[in-house]
Amino acid sequence: MSDRPVFRWATNSARMLVGTVVSVVAVVAVVTAVSVPWPTVEKEPVSVSAVPAPAPSVIVCDGPLLSIGRDVTNVAALAVATPQRLIAGVSAGAQPPEESMLSVAELSSGEGPAVFTAQPENRARVDVAAAGAATVAADDLAGFAASACRPPLMESWLIGGSARTGAADLVLLSNPGVVPATVQLTVFGAEGASAPPGGTDVVIPAGSQRVLPLAGLVSGEESPVLRVSAVGSPIHASLQTSLTRTLTPGGVDQVGPVAEPLPAQTITGISVTRSPGAEGASDAATVLRLLAPSSETSALVTVTPVGRAEPALEPQTVPLVAGQPVEIELGGLAVGSYTVAVTAGEPILAAVWQTTGFEEGSDFAWYLPSPTVSVPSIFAAPSGPPPALTLVNPSSEPVDISVASEDGSYRLELSVPAQASMTARLSPRTVYVLDPGGNDILAGLSLTGDGALAGIPVWPADAAAPEITVYP
Repeated sequence: MSDRPVFRWATNSARMLVGTVVSVVAVVAVVTAVSVPWPTVEKEPVSVSAVPAPAPSVIVCDGPLLSIGRDVTNVAALAVATPQRLIAGVSAGAQPPEESMLSVAELSSGEGPAVFTAQPENRARVDVAAAGAATVAADDLAGFAASACRPPLMESWLIGGSARTGAADLVLLSNPGVVPATVQLTVFGAEGASAPPGGTDVVIPAGSQRVLPLAGLVSGEESPVLRVSAVGSPIHASLQTSLTRTLTPGGVDQVGPVAEPLPAQTITGISVTRSPGAEGASDAATVLRLLAPSSETSALVTVTPVGRAEPALEPQTVPLVAGQPVEIELGGLAVGSYTVAVTAGEPILAAVWQTTGFEEGSDFAWYLPSPTVSVPSIFAAPSGPPPALTLVNPSSEPVDISVASEDGSYRLELSVPAQASMTARLSPRTVYVLDPGGNDILAGLSLTGDGALAGIPVWPADAAAPEITVYP
């Protein structure tokens, strides 16, 4: 009997066993290779860090106070009612700024607004500040106006003015650049946002200013807010607002831009000059204008006397419909200086209108929000009544700040308590440097005199160009 089949079975079994072992070893090897980190090769990309050369610092002033309709043969023609008195300065030790003038096509005579340019020195930016003021007393225009010269922006907001009967407001669009700018105006009013035909594709030639009557953009609108968007070149937008009651001029002001909506807005240095119950008190002497441009929200409004902690009025919550401005009266305020704080769940815009009265010789001012200042910043106090600098500390700790004149002849050291405010008296026609010592501070100038009222927020200095990384 042969044993060959047994041998074949043993041989096959051995082969199967070896194959099984090899398979198990292969699986273990694969699992181990997946679970154990493989060696990697890392190579840092070649990079070069550099700080861009700083650009010149450019600021644009609002220009002279203008009057419209004085020429009976051309009621749309503009005339200079009174020129603007200017004060300008630069960072300590730098060369004086270069001054130039913009042309104004609509102006029959007189000069347009000034532009100040500070060239960089030793590859360092030179900050420049300027402010202007003007007083006029005429049958069609009367009052005091003061404003700061501001850098041009690609987008800005104008809060103030009116197109109702008695107002003769003007939108001023200035292009200090070397190429034309095309501007789109969006008007926010009682019916929401709109693009008026007169505010679409407005071309501002290089080195010029365009002047548009506000009533031609928003006829009959009582509480407008304007968004100004530019392409091609940044522009400086501002507003000249004036009021006539029957045949009596009731004041004039130049309202600068607001850079952007924010969830918290602080308006400081608001000067109330008339006690409640005085003649004309039935009219609102203090009015807050609010706008939530894009989203419905509610705003909490708190009015606090400068130097005190407790509110002057009961805080109130104001519902805001997206795109529709709202005005509320802040009545019953005693004579003094105030800060209005507005907080909301969405970005908002806010401004306060204040008047000295409602009879001949009265004046009014629009007070705008103060942005946060956290670096040494230069600002100019214009000519006119002695300016008061109001400082607000939003933090929970006291902050030490200094205010010094640009020429070094005056220096004031102050400690602003936590979440409190205080006021310092300054001199007109002087350039100052506000140094918050690395802290955050809010500041605003207020100019109050006999038949004169104006407010100017202090803006921070432009930040130096940050370091950039280039990958060849």
